[in-house]
Amino acid sequence: MPRFAANLSLMFNEHAFLDRFDAAAAAGFTAVEFLFPYDHRPDDIAERLRRNNLMQALFNLPPGDWAGGEKGFAARPDKFEDLQQSLHTALPYVLATGVRRVHLMAGLADRHDGAAALAFRRSLAVAAHFFAPHGIDVLIEPLNQRDVPGYFLDDFGFAHDLIRELQIPNLMLQFDVYHCQILHGDVVMRLREMMPTIGHIQIASVPSRHEPDGEELNYPFLFAELDRLGYAGFVGAEYRPRGATLDGLGWFAPFAGARM
Repeated sequence: MPRFAANLSLMFNEHAFLDRFDAAAAAGFTAVEFLFPYDHRPDDIAERLRRNNLMQALFNLPPGDWAGGEKGFAARPDKFEDLQQSLHTALPYVLATGVRRVHLMAGLADRHDGAAALAFRRSLAVAAHFFAPHGIDVLIEPLNQRDVPGYFLDDFGFAHDLIRELQIPNLMLQFDVYHCQILHGDVVMRLREMMPTIGHIQIASVPSRHEPDGEELNYPFLFAELDRLGYAGFVGAEYRPRGATLDGLGWFAPFAGARM
């Protein structure tokens, strides 16, 4: 049975951020993820995890000026010092939360630009080496151009092949079903092909990015397929609720309270 992590950047927005941990646990989630924790102290987040017996599944490394449009800088040759600093900024949150996987954002760049491609490879190696002593996997996630125009990493095949080529033990793929369906379709076949490199999965309906309970994808079939494939990681519920978060959790009812 899949283990779901509530994405607290999108879900339970009826509450202040730190109170979303309590709300997620009360709704039956045993794990959480979010985009960025950096507006709060590491100890404050760790306390919410402990008191709710929640696991931290994932969060993103610092993206730069998010409000100003930056989406990371791993593929930005001019931002390598920022990339290095972001690793040190994230480390206290990694240690406080016990998270085992972090997402390194590529940034806005042309994937076919040689300098950007070299910068991306360098950044992956540096980040993976930095976190390896702490037992942390670094994940990369392709994003669709409709939601994130100009994003460097916009191809699942490219990401999967790059991970296999680099052979860095703690470098893995973040497989967002929503983005994959928009970019390529044929989600199940790609899951089957790429499962050896997948470290984290995320879900949402397509095309609306709401609850995973309809539209283009048959999520009950996909959840069963993850079991058939032996996937033991977390599935992040990274969707925007149509209304109140609790009102849209019918899809989650069969899985509430599931742990390892």
